[in-house]
Amino acid sequence: MIEIRSGAVLPSIREEITLVTEDHLLLVGELALPVSGAPAATLITLHPLPTAGGFMDSHILRKAANRLPALAQLAVLRFNTRGTASPQGSSEGSFGEGITERHDVDAALAFAHARGLPNLWLVGWSFGTELALKYGVNKDIEGVILLSPPLHRTSEAELATWANNGKRVIALVPELDDYLVPEQAKERFKAIPQLELVAVDDAKHLWVGESATKSVLNEIVKAVNPAAYPLPETYEG
Repeated sequence: MIEIRSGAVLPSIREEITLVTEDHLLLVGELALPVSGAPAATLITLHPLPTAGGFMDSHILRKAANRLPALAQLAVLRFNTRGTASPQGSSEGSFGEGITERHDVDAALAFAHARGLPNLWLVGWSFGTELALKYGVNKDIEGVILLSPPLHRTSEAELATWANNGKRVIALVPELDDYLVPEQAKERFKAIPQLELVAVDDAKHLWVGESATKSVLNEIVKAVNPAAYPLPETYEG
């Protein structure tokens, strides 16, 4: 019996992958799959701002890959956007201010479709939420899950394109966020009537601490595979 703590790494099939962008860059990534059976859904994760230390190994995304294939039968795809380096490796190219990263999102989605991964969700964190909102709207996905959305790069017109488009938009907003707190988020997201806003008490932008991590992962699972919600506190395998 394993108690689910911060460093828990549960069984999964881990595969190092390379994404190829339309502008011919190679991006470093990893796909984590359940050990047996088909995934119930797929999380395509988009990391925080690389110029501020964000990468595919940022802790919430790493813990999603370490836990959710085993606990919730999910596939988790992580990758470093262009010009980003992490313990997993370095992606080619240079930071594109959220503009040329359009090709990175497209490459991840193309890979997921080519592998036949089911029920795709974009899961962005901070800068990654901007990529999800800017470039996920017309894609074949179930929806987007936005962790700590700052809404710095996403225009009002881009937000409006999500209105009643048949895709779910779920925003997890920390009570103590540095950039956008829940009351502000209600106003900023008012162009999206189907928005599901989850205000998380006592949490901060970086979701520090195991309690914050569990809140995030539980909300993700509740959205994409509710049969596995709530996540267990222990794992027997």
